[in-house]
Amino acid sequence: MAREGQLTPLPRISRRSLLGGAAAAAGAATLTATTAGTASAATLPHSRLRSSGGTPMADVAIIGAGLAGLTAARDLVAAGKSVVVLEARDRVGGRVVGLNLAGGGVTEGGGEFIGPTQDRIKALADSLGVQTFATYNTGNNLLYKDGKKTPYATDGILGSVPPVDAAGLANAAIVQATLDDLAKQIPVDAPWTAAKADEWDRQTFETWLRANTVVPSAKFLFDVACTSIFSAEPRELSFLFVLFYIAAAGNASNPGTLERLTETANGAQELRFVGGSQLVPVKLAATLGDRVVLSAPVRTIAKSGGSYVVTADGITVTAKRVVVAAPPPIAARITYDPVLPASRDQLTQRLPMASVGKAIAIYDTPFWRADGLNGQVVSDTGVVSSTFDNSPPDTSYGALMGFIEADEARKLDAASEAEVRAAVLKDYVTYFGEKAASPTSFVLQRWNNEPYTRGGPVSIAAPGVLTQYGPALRAPVGGIHWAGTETSTYWMGFMDGAVRSGERVAKEVLAVL
Repeated sequence: MAREGQLTPLPRISRRSLLGGAAAAAGAATLTATTAGTASAATLPHSRLRSSGGTPMADVAIIGAGLAGLTAARDLVAAGKSVVVLEARDRVGGRVVGLNLAGGGVTEGGGEFIGPTQDRIKALADSLGVQTFATYNTGNNLLYKDGKKTPYATDGILGSVPPVDAAGLANAAIVQATLDDLAKQIPVDAPWTAAKADEWDRQTFETWLRANTVVPSAKFLFDVACTSIFSAEPRELSFLFVLFYIAAAGNASNPGTLERLTETANGAQELRFVGGSQLVPVKLAATLGDRVVLSAPVRTIAKSGGSYVVTADGITVTAKRVVVAAPPPIAARITYDPVLPASRDQLTQRLPMASVGKAIAIYDTPFWRADGLNGQVVSDTGVVSSTFDNSPPDTSYGALMGFIEADEARKLDAASEAEVRAAVLKDYVTYFGEKAASPTSFVLQRWNNEPYTRGGPVSIAAPGVLTQYGPALRAPVGGIHWAGTETSTYWMGFMDGAVRSGERVAKEVLAVL
Protein backbone atom coordinates (compact mmCIF):
# COMPACT_ATOMS: atom_id res chain seq x y z
CA MET A 1 0.00 0.00 0.00
CA ALA A 2 1.15 3.55 -0.71
CA ARG A 3 1.39 6.00 2.14
CA GLU A 4 -1.68 8.17 2.54
CA GLY A 5 -1.64 11.04 0.06
CA GLN A 6 0.86 9.36 -2.25
CA LEU A 7 0.44 7.89 -5.66
CA THR A 8 -0.22 4.21 -5.98
CA PRO A 9 3.04 2.84 -7.40
CA LEU A 10 3.26 2.74 -11.17
CA PRO A 11 2.89 -0.82 -12.45
CA ARG A 12 5.79 -2.77 -13.83
CA ILE A 13 4.74 -3.04 -17.46
CA SER A 14 6.10 -5.65 -19.81
CA ARG A 15 6.65 -4.99 -23.51
CA ARG A 16 3.43 -6.75 -24.38
CA SER A 17 1.25 -5.61 -21.50
CA LEU A 18 -1.55 -3.08 -21.50
CA LEU A 19 -1.72 0.28 -19.73
CA GLY A 20 -4.17 2.56 -18.21
CA GLY A 21 -7.79 2.23 -19.39
CA ALA A 22 -9.13 2.67 -15.89
CA ALA A 23 -6.80 5.55 -15.09
CA ALA A 24 -9.27 8.10 -16.40
CA ALA A 25 -11.53 7.26 -13.50
CA ALA A 26 -8.76 7.35 -10.91
CA GLY A 27 -8.54 10.16 -8.36
CA ALA A 28 -6.18 13.06 -8.94
CA ALA A 29 -3.67 11.59 -6.52
CA THR A 30 -3.99 7.99 -7.67
CA LEU A 31 -2.55 6.36 -10.78
CA THR A 32 -3.68 2.84 -11.63
CA ALA A 33 -3.21 0.49 -14.56
CA THR A 34 -5.46 -2.26 -15.82
CA THR A 35 -5.66 -4.51 -18.83
CA ALA A 36 -8.30 -2.26 -20.39
CA GLY A 37 -7.70 0.72 -22.63
CA THR A 38 -4.29 1.28 -24.18
CA ALA A 39 -3.12 -1.61 -26.33
CA SER A 40 0.17 -3.27 -27.05
CA ALA A 41 1.31 -3.81 -30.63
CA ALA A 42 0.58 -7.52 -30.33
CA THR A 43 -2.99 -7.15 -29.11
CA LEU A 44 -4.38 -4.01 -30.71
CA PRO A 45 -8.14 -4.34 -31.12
CA HIS A 46 -8.83 -2.54 -34.37
CA SER A 47 -12.40 -1.71 -33.41
CA ARG A 48 -12.04 1.96 -34.21
CA LEU A 49 -10.06 1.53 -37.44
CA ARG A 50 -10.92 0.48 -40.94
CA SER A 51 -8.78 -2.25 -42.43
CA SER A 52 -7.54 -3.27 -45.84
CA GLY A 53 -6.08 -6.71 -46.29
CA GLY A 54 -5.64 -6.99 -42.52
CA THR A 55 -3.79 -3.68 -42.25
CA PRO A 56 -5.53 -1.10 -40.05
CA MET A 57 -6.33 2.20 -41.76
CA ALA A 58 -6.72 5.59 -40.11
CA ASP A 59 -7.09 9.19 -41.12
CA VAL A 60 -3.98 10.02 -39.09
CA ALA A 61 -1.12 7.96 -37.67
CA ILE A 62 0.65 9.69 -34.81
CA ILE A 63 4.18 8.70 -33.82
CA GLY A 64 4.77 9.20 -30.11
CA ALA A 65 2.44 9.09 -27.08
CA GLY A 66 3.93 11.98 -25.19
CA LEU A 67 1.92 15.09 -24.42
CA ALA A 68 2.26 16.37 -27.99
CA GLY A 69 1.07 13.22 -29.72
CA LEU A 70 -1.74 12.55 -27.25
CA THR A 71 -2.99 16.15 -27.43
CA ALA A 72 -3.03 16.00 -31.23
CA ALA A 73 -4.92 12.71 -31.07
CA ARG A 74 -7.48 14.17 -28.65
CA ASP A 75 -8.23 17.10 -30.94
CA LEU A 76 -8.38 14.99 -34.09
CA VAL A 77 -10.71 12.47 -32.48
CA ALA A 78 -12.92 15.32 -31.25
CA ALA A 79 -13.16 16.46 -34.89
CA GLY A 80 -14.38 13.01 -35.93
CA LYS A 81 -11.14 11.66 -37.42
CA SER A 82 -9.84 8.12 -36.96
CA VAL A 83 -6.46 8.03 -35.26
CA VAL A 84 -3.84 5.52 -34.15
CA VAL A 85 -0.99 6.56 -31.86
CA LEU A 86 2.14 4.41 -32.04
CA GLU A 87 4.45 4.58 -29.02
CA ALA A 88 7.87 2.92 -28.84
CA ARG A 89 7.90 2.60 -25.06
CA ASP A 90 5.74 0.40 -22.88
CA ARG A 91 4.25 3.51 -21.30
CA VAL A 92 2.80 6.86 -22.32
CA GLY A 93 4.25 10.26 -21.42
CA GLY A 94 7.50 10.54 -23.38
CA ARG A 95 9.76 12.84 -21.40
CA VAL A 96 7.21 12.85 -18.56
CA VAL A 97 7.55 9.79 -16.35
CA GLY A 98 6.87 8.67 -12.79
CA LEU A 99 9.47 6.67 -10.88
CA ASN A 100 8.34 4.02 -8.40
CA LEU A 101 9.61 4.37 -4.84
CA ALA A 102 10.62 1.37 -2.77
CA GLY A 103 8.40 2.39 0.14
CA GLY A 104 5.41 3.11 -2.07
CA GLY A 105 4.51 6.09 -4.16
CA VAL A 106 5.94 7.79 -7.22
CA THR A 107 8.17 10.77 -7.88
CA GLU A 108 8.80 12.64 -11.11
CA GLY A 109 11.67 11.46 -13.28
CA GLY A 110 11.10 13.91 -16.10
CA GLY A 111 9.11 17.11 -16.68
CA GLU A 112 7.31 18.11 -13.52
CA PHE A 113 6.99 21.89 -13.06
CA ILE A 114 4.61 24.43 -14.56
CA GLY A 115 4.21 28.16 -14.00
CA PRO A 116 2.68 31.45 -15.17
CA THR A 117 1.68 31.70 -18.86
CA GLN A 118 1.87 27.90 -19.23
CA ASP A 119 -1.86 27.95 -19.74
CA ARG A 120 -2.22 25.07 -22.20
CA ILE A 121 -0.77 22.35 -19.96
CA LYS A 122 -2.78 23.80 -17.08
CA ALA A 123 -5.99 23.71 -19.12
CA LEU A 124 -5.30 20.12 -20.14
CA ALA A 125 -4.65 19.05 -16.55
CA ASP A 126 -7.78 20.84 -15.36
CA SER A 127 -9.87 19.08 -18.01
CA LEU A 128 -8.60 15.72 -16.74
CA GLY A 129 -9.09 16.54 -13.06
CA VAL A 130 -5.36 16.66 -12.25
CA GLN A 131 -4.74 19.29 -9.60
CA THR A 132 -1.62 21.34 -8.85
CA PHE A 133 0.17 22.38 -5.67
CA ALA A 134 2.91 24.90 -4.99
CA THR A 135 6.51 23.76 -5.23
CA TYR A 136 7.93 24.01 -1.72
CA ASN A 137 9.56 27.42 -1.52
CA THR A 138 9.33 28.39 2.16
CA GLY A 139 12.60 29.22 3.90
CA ASN A 140 16.05 29.93 2.52
CA ASN A 141 17.81 28.76 -0.58
CA LEU A 142 21.44 27.70 -0.28
CA LEU A 143 24.44 28.94 -2.24
CA TYR A 144 27.44 26.63 -2.09
CA LYS A 145 30.40 28.46 -3.59
CA ASP A 146 34.12 28.32 -2.96
CA GLY A 147 33.53 25.70 -0.25
CA LYS A 148 31.15 27.89 1.74
CA LYS A 149 27.41 27.53 2.38
CA THR A 150 25.36 30.73 2.37
CA PRO A 151 21.60 30.71 3.05
CA TYR A 152 19.65 33.41 1.22
CA ALA A 153 16.08 34.55 0.82
CA THR A 154 14.05 33.89 -2.31
CA ASP A 155 13.08 37.55 -2.81
CA GLY A 156 16.42 39.27 -3.32
CA ILE A 157 17.31 42.08 -5.70
CA LEU A 158 17.12 39.77 -8.72
CA GLY A 159 14.47 37.42 -7.38
CA SER A 160 16.11 34.30 -6.02
CA VAL A 161 19.53 35.04 -7.51
CA PRO A 162 22.28 33.78 -5.18
CA PRO A 163 23.99 36.51 -3.11
CA VAL A 164 27.39 36.80 -4.75
CA ASP A 165 29.45 39.94 -4.26
CA ALA A 166 27.87 43.33 -4.91
CA ALA A 167 29.82 43.88 -8.13
CA GLY A 168 28.68 40.52 -9.46
CA LEU A 169 25.04 41.23 -8.62
CA ALA A 170 25.20 44.62 -10.31
CA ASN A 171 26.77 43.13 -13.43
CA ALA A 172 24.23 40.27 -13.42
CA ALA A 173 21.34 42.75 -13.20
CA ILE A 174 22.59 44.57 -16.29
CA VAL A 175 23.14 41.35 -18.22
CA GLN A 176 19.71 40.01 -17.31
CA ALA A 177 18.02 43.22 -18.42
CA THR A 178 20.00 43.18 -21.66
CA LEU A 179 18.99 39.60 -22.43
CA ASP A 180 15.33 40.40 -21.81
CA ASP A 181 15.51 43.47 -24.06
CA LEU A 182 17.20 41.56 -26.88
CA ALA A 183 14.69 38.71 -26.55
CA LYS A 184 11.88 41.17 -27.26
CA GLN A 185 13.30 41.51 -30.77
CA ILE A 186 12.81 37.80 -31.53
CA PRO A 187 9.72 36.69 -33.50
CA VAL A 188 8.86 33.49 -31.65
CA ASP A 189 7.36 31.87 -34.75
CA ALA A 190 10.48 32.54 -36.84
CA PRO A 191 13.51 33.59 -34.76
CA TRP A 192 15.72 33.27 -37.83
CA THR A 193 13.99 36.37 -39.27
CA ALA A 194 15.05 38.71 -36.44
CA ALA A 195 16.88 41.79 -37.67
CA LYS A 196 20.14 40.66 -36.05
CA ALA A 197 19.57 36.95 -36.41
CA ASP A 198 22.71 36.35 -38.48
CA GLU A 199 24.90 38.25 -36.00
CA TRP A 200 23.44 36.47 -32.97
CA ASP A 201 23.51 33.05 -34.64
CA ARG A 202 27.22 33.37 -35.45
CA GLN A 203 28.22 33.27 -31.77
CA THR A 204 27.76 30.98 -28.83
CA PHE A 205 26.14 32.02 -25.59
CA GLU A 206 29.58 31.51 -24.02
CA THR A 207 31.15 34.08 -26.35
CA TRP A 208 28.45 36.63 -25.57
CA LEU A 209 28.67 36.02 -21.81
CA ARG A 210 32.42 36.48 -21.78
CA ALA A 211 32.01 39.86 -23.42
CA ASN A 212 29.24 40.98 -21.08
CA THR A 213 29.73 39.33 -17.69
CA VAL A 214 32.83 41.27 -16.78
CA VAL A 215 32.71 40.19 -13.11
CA PRO A 216 33.58 36.48 -12.51
CA SER A 217 30.76 35.96 -10.01
CA ALA A 218 28.25 37.24 -12.56
CA LYS A 219 29.60 34.76 -15.09
CA PHE A 220 29.12 32.01 -12.50
CA LEU A 221 25.46 32.97 -12.08
CA PHE A 222 24.75 32.76 -15.79
CA ASP A 223 26.70 29.53 -16.20
CA VAL A 224 24.50 27.94 -13.53
CA ALA A 225 21.37 29.45 -15.06
CA CYS A 226 22.35 28.05 -18.45
CA THR A 227 22.87 24.48 -17.28
CA SER A 228 19.71 24.67 -15.16
CA ILE A 229 17.54 25.89 -18.05
CA PHE A 230 19.02 23.99 -20.98
CA SER A 231 20.99 21.11 -19.40
CA ALA A 232 23.76 22.34 -21.70
CA GLU A 233 26.92 24.40 -21.35
CA PRO A 234 26.97 27.98 -22.71
CA ARG A 235 29.55 26.93 -25.32
CA GLU A 236 27.03 24.49 -26.85
CA LEU A 237 24.30 27.04 -27.57
CA SER A 238 23.73 29.60 -30.28
CA PHE A 239 23.10 33.03 -28.76
CA LEU A 240 20.10 33.39 -31.08
CA PHE A 241 18.70 30.12 -29.71
CA VAL A 242 19.08 31.42 -26.14
CA LEU A 243 17.29 34.67 -26.99
CA PHE A 244 14.48 32.73 -28.64
CA TYR A 245 14.14 30.48 -25.59
CA ILE A 246 13.78 33.55 -23.36
CA ALA A 247 11.26 35.13 -25.74
CA ALA A 248 9.27 31.90 -25.76
CA ALA A 249 8.91 31.84 -21.96
CA GLY A 250 5.54 33.55 -22.09
CA ASN A 251 2.49 33.80 -24.30
CA ALA A 252 1.07 36.17 -26.88
CA SER A 253 -0.03 38.69 -24.26
CA ASN A 254 2.86 38.28 -21.82
CA PRO A 255 6.37 38.33 -23.34
CA GLY A 256 8.97 35.93 -22.02
CA THR A 257 11.72 36.86 -19.57
CA LEU A 258 14.81 35.15 -18.21
CA GLU A 259 13.48 35.54 -14.69
CA ARG A 260 10.37 33.53 -15.57
CA LEU A 261 12.61 30.68 -16.72
CA THR A 262 14.72 30.63 -13.56
CA GLU A 263 12.29 31.43 -10.75
CA THR A 264 10.22 29.17 -8.55
CA ALA A 265 7.57 31.60 -7.23
CA ASN A 266 6.04 33.34 -10.28
CA GLY A 267 8.30 31.30 -12.51
CA ALA A 268 8.50 28.09 -14.50
CA GLN A 269 9.04 26.00 -11.32
CA GLU A 270 6.06 27.40 -9.41
CA LEU A 271 3.68 24.42 -9.41
CA ARG A 272 3.71 20.64 -9.45
CA PHE A 273 0.95 18.12 -10.12
CA VAL A 274 -0.79 16.29 -7.33
CA GLY A 275 -0.13 12.64 -8.09
CA GLY A 276 2.83 13.40 -10.34
CA SER A 277 3.08 14.85 -13.82
CA GLN A 278 2.71 11.52 -15.65
CA LEU A 279 -0.85 11.39 -14.40
CA VAL A 280 -1.71 13.95 -17.12
CA PRO A 281 -0.66 11.85 -20.15
CA VAL A 282 -1.93 8.63 -18.53
CA LYS A 283 -5.40 10.10 -18.04
CA LEU A 284 -5.32 11.65 -21.51
CA ALA A 285 -4.33 8.32 -23.07
CA ALA A 286 -7.16 6.60 -21.20
CA THR A 287 -9.67 8.85 -23.00
CA LEU A 288 -8.26 7.54 -26.30
CA GLY A 289 -8.45 3.87 -25.30
CA ASP A 290 -7.17 1.35 -27.82
CA ARG A 291 -6.22 4.05 -30.28
CA VAL A 292 -2.91 4.20 -28.36
CA VAL A 293 -0.55 1.32 -29.13
CA LEU A 294 2.42 0.69 -26.85
CA SER A 295 5.68 -1.18 -27.47
CA ALA A 296 5.49 -0.27 -31.15
CA PRO A 297 8.63 1.63 -32.23
CA VAL A 298 8.12 2.94 -35.74
CA ARG A 299 10.74 1.83 -38.25
CA THR A 300 9.55 3.19 -41.61
CA ILE A 301 7.13 5.74 -43.04
CA ALA A 302 6.60 5.13 -46.75
CA LYS A 303 4.37 6.98 -49.19
CA SER A 304 2.06 4.67 -51.11
CA GLY A 305 -0.17 6.40 -53.62
CA GLY A 306 -2.19 8.99 -51.73
CA SER A 307 -1.50 7.43 -48.32
CA TYR A 308 1.37 6.53 -46.00
CA VAL A 309 2.29 3.09 -44.74
CA VAL A 310 3.69 3.29 -41.22
CA THR A 311 5.52 0.16 -40.14
CA ALA A 312 6.22 -0.42 -36.45
CA ASP A 313 7.17 -3.48 -34.44
CA GLY A 314 4.13 -5.71 -34.44
CA ILE A 315 1.83 -3.46 -36.44
CA THR A 316 1.54 -1.72 -39.81
CA VAL A 317 -0.90 1.17 -40.30
CA THR A 318 -2.03 2.94 -43.44
CA ALA A 319 -2.97 6.60 -42.96
CA LYS A 320 -3.83 9.65 -45.01
CA ARG A 321 -1.58 11.85 -42.85
CA VAL A 322 1.23 11.19 -40.39
CA VAL A 323 2.20 13.26 -37.34
CA VAL A 324 5.69 12.64 -35.99
CA ALA A 325 5.63 13.81 -32.36
CA ALA A 326 9.15 12.88 -31.31
CA PRO A 327 12.34 14.87 -30.63
CA PRO A 328 14.06 15.79 -33.91
CA PRO A 329 17.06 13.45 -33.46
CA ILE A 330 14.76 10.54 -32.62
CA ALA A 331 12.46 11.34 -35.55
CA ALA A 332 15.56 11.23 -37.77
CA ARG A 333 16.10 7.54 -36.90
CA ILE A 334 12.95 6.56 -38.74
CA THR A 335 13.45 5.53 -42.38
CA TYR A 336 11.40 7.70 -44.75
CA ASP A 337 10.46 6.74 -48.30
CA PRO A 338 10.90 8.93 -50.22
CA VAL A 339 13.77 10.41 -48.26
CA LEU A 340 13.15 13.69 -46.47
CA PRO A 341 14.24 16.95 -48.09
CA ALA A 342 17.86 17.82 -47.32
CA SER A 343 16.81 20.86 -45.29
CA ARG A 344 14.78 18.75 -42.86
CA ASP A 345 17.37 16.00 -42.61
CA GLN A 346 20.20 18.47 -42.12
CA LEU A 347 18.17 20.20 -39.41
CA THR A 348 17.68 17.00 -37.43
CA GLN A 349 21.40 16.20 -37.72
CA ARG A 350 22.11 19.52 -35.99
CA LEU A 351 19.60 19.45 -33.12
CA PRO A 352 21.09 17.08 -30.53
CA MET A 353 19.43 16.41 -27.21
CA ALA A 354 20.90 18.15 -24.19
CA SER A 355 22.28 16.00 -21.34
CA VAL A 356 20.35 15.49 -18.13
CA GLY A 357 19.56 13.10 -15.32
CA LYS A 358 17.42 13.40 -12.20
CA ALA A 359 18.40 11.84 -8.89
CA ILE A 360 15.84 11.69 -6.07
CA ALA A 361 16.73 10.62 -2.52
CA ILE A 362 13.82 9.69 -0.25
CA TYR A 363 13.81 10.27 3.53
CA ASP A 364 11.29 9.68 6.30
CA THR A 365 10.70 13.43 6.55
CA PRO A 366 11.83 16.58 4.72
CA PHE A 367 14.32 17.26 7.54
CA TRP A 368 15.89 20.30 5.86
CA ARG A 369 12.70 22.27 6.42
CA ALA A 370 13.32 22.22 10.19
CA ASP A 371 16.61 23.97 9.45
CA GLY A 372 14.78 26.77 7.65
CA LEU A 373 15.75 25.54 4.17
CA ASN A 374 13.48 25.04 1.17
CA GLY A 375 15.65 22.37 -0.42
CA GLN A 376 16.85 24.54 -3.30
CA VAL A 377 20.61 24.73 -3.83
CA VAL A 378 22.89 26.43 -6.33
CA SER A 379 26.44 25.10 -6.30
CA ASP A 380 29.70 25.72 -8.14
CA THR A 381 30.94 22.16 -7.60
CA GLY A 382 29.70 18.59 -7.46
CA VAL A 383 27.69 16.25 -9.61
CA VAL A 384 24.47 18.04 -8.65
CA SER A 385 24.59 21.81 -8.99
CA SER A 386 20.89 22.50 -8.38
CA THR A 387 18.28 20.79 -6.20
CA PHE A 388 14.59 20.99 -5.29
CA ASP A 389 12.35 19.69 -2.52
CA ASN A 390 10.32 17.00 -4.30
CA SER A 391 8.27 15.97 -1.27
CA PRO A 392 4.54 15.31 -1.76
CA PRO A 393 2.07 17.91 -0.49
CA ASP A 394 1.17 15.84 2.59
CA THR A 395 4.90 15.47 3.55
CA SER A 396 4.38 11.76 4.14
CA TYR A 397 8.04 11.49 3.16
CA GLY A 398 10.83 13.84 2.22
CA ALA A 399 12.39 13.92 -1.25
CA LEU A 400 15.45 15.76 -2.46
CA MET A 401 15.69 15.98 -6.24
CA GLY A 402 18.94 16.93 -7.93
CA PHE A 403 19.58 17.70 -11.57
CA ILE A 404 22.68 16.15 -13.13
CA GLU A 405 23.29 18.24 -16.20
CA ALA A 406 25.45 18.97 -19.21
CA ASP A 407 29.13 18.08 -18.68
CA GLU A 408 28.42 16.41 -15.33
CA ALA A 409 25.74 14.20 -16.86
CA ARG A 410 28.02 13.12 -19.69
CA LYS A 411 30.80 12.23 -17.25
CA LEU A 412 28.45 9.75 -15.57
CA ASP A 413 26.84 8.18 -18.65
CA ALA A 414 28.92 5.02 -18.26
CA ALA A 415 28.94 4.98 -14.44
CA SER A 416 26.95 2.39 -12.51
CA GLU A 417 23.85 3.46 -10.62
CA ALA A 418 25.70 2.75 -7.37
CA GLU A 419 28.48 5.12 -8.42
CA VAL A 420 26.01 7.84 -9.33
CA ARG A 421 24.17 7.34 -6.05
CA ALA A 422 27.37 7.70 -4.04
CA ALA A 423 28.34 10.89 -5.88
CA VAL A 424 24.89 12.43 -5.50
CA LEU A 425 24.60 11.62 -1.80
CA LYS A 426 28.04 13.10 -1.21
CA ASP A 427 26.72 16.38 -2.64
CA TYR A 428 23.53 16.18 -0.59
CA VAL A 429 25.56 15.71 2.60
CA THR A 430 27.66 18.73 1.67
CA TYR A 431 24.54 20.83 1.22
CA PHE A 432 22.19 19.47 3.91
CA GLY A 433 24.32 17.64 6.46
CA GLU A 434 24.82 14.04 7.58
CA LYS A 435 21.09 13.23 7.65
CA ALA A 436 21.21 13.28 3.85
CA ALA A 437 23.64 10.34 3.83
CA SER A 438 20.99 7.71 4.64
CA PRO A 439 17.92 7.88 2.41
CA THR A 440 15.26 5.22 2.71
CA SER A 441 15.34 4.83 -1.08
CA PHE A 442 16.95 6.36 -4.13
CA VAL A 443 15.75 6.59 -7.73
CA LEU A 444 17.56 7.75 -10.83
CA GLN A 445 16.40 8.70 -14.32
CA ARG A 446 19.25 8.99 -16.82
CA TRP A 447 17.77 10.49 -19.97
CA ASN A 448 21.03 10.25 -21.93
CA ASN A 449 20.76 6.46 -21.68
CA GLU A 450 17.01 6.27 -22.38
CA PRO A 451 16.79 4.61 -25.83
CA TYR A 452 13.82 6.55 -27.19
CA THR A 453 14.96 9.98 -25.95
CA ARG A 454 18.78 9.92 -25.60
CA GLY A 455 18.92 13.12 -23.57
CA GLY A 456 16.77 16.02 -22.51
CA PRO A 457 14.93 18.06 -21.68
CA VAL A 458 15.07 19.49 -25.20
CA SER A 459 16.98 19.53 -28.46
CA ILE A 460 19.46 22.40 -28.58
CA ALA A 461 20.78 24.53 -31.43
CA ALA A 462 24.42 25.49 -31.93
CA PRO A 463 25.46 28.53 -34.00
CA GLY A 464 24.25 28.54 -37.58
CA VAL A 465 21.42 26.08 -37.14
CA LEU A 466 18.38 28.34 -36.78
CA THR A 467 19.29 30.77 -39.53
CA GLN A 468 20.20 28.05 -42.01
CA TYR A 469 17.71 25.31 -41.21
CA GLY A 470 15.07 26.77 -38.89
CA PRO A 471 12.29 27.05 -41.50
CA ALA A 472 12.26 23.23 -41.78
CA LEU A 473 11.36 22.81 -38.10
CA ARG A 474 7.57 22.81 -38.56
CA ALA A 475 7.14 22.74 -42.36
CA PRO A 476 5.18 19.61 -43.40
CA VAL A 477 6.83 17.23 -45.85
CA GLY A 478 4.00 16.10 -48.09
CA GLY A 479 1.54 14.46 -45.73
CA ILE A 480 4.04 14.20 -42.84
CA HIS A 481 3.64 16.79 -40.08
CA TRP A 482 5.89 17.57 -37.12
CA ALA A 483 5.00 18.05 -33.46
CA GLY A 484 6.79 17.93 -30.11
CA THR A 485 7.91 20.63 -27.72
CA GLU A 486 10.81 21.58 -30.03
CA THR A 487 8.26 22.82 -32.59
CA SER A 488 6.40 25.12 -30.20
CA THR A 489 6.56 28.88 -30.53
CA TYR A 490 5.98 29.31 -26.79
CA TRP A 491 7.50 27.28 -23.98
CA MET A 492 9.72 25.17 -26.18
CA GLY A 493 11.35 22.50 -24.02
CA PHE A 494 8.50 22.42 -21.49
CA MET A 495 5.33 20.37 -21.08
CA ASP A 496 3.31 23.41 -22.08
CA GLY A 497 5.21 23.61 -25.37
CA ALA A 498 4.43 19.97 -26.07
CA VAL A 499 0.70 20.53 -25.55
CA ARG A 500 0.76 23.66 -27.70
CA SER A 501 2.49 21.77 -30.50
CA GLY A 502 -0.15 19.04 -30.38
CA GLU A 503 -2.93 21.59 -30.63
CA ARG A 504 -1.18 23.37 -33.50
CA VAL A 505 -0.49 20.24 -35.54
CA ALA A 506 -4.06 18.99 -35.12
CA LYS A 507 -5.36 22.22 -36.66
CA GLU A 508 -2.77 21.92 -39.41
CA VAL A 509 -3.86 18.39 -40.27
CA LEU A 510 -7.57 19.13 -40.06
CA ALA A 511 -7.11 21.98 -42.53
CA VAL A 512 -5.97 19.52 -45.22
CA LEU A 513 -8.05 16.42 -44.49
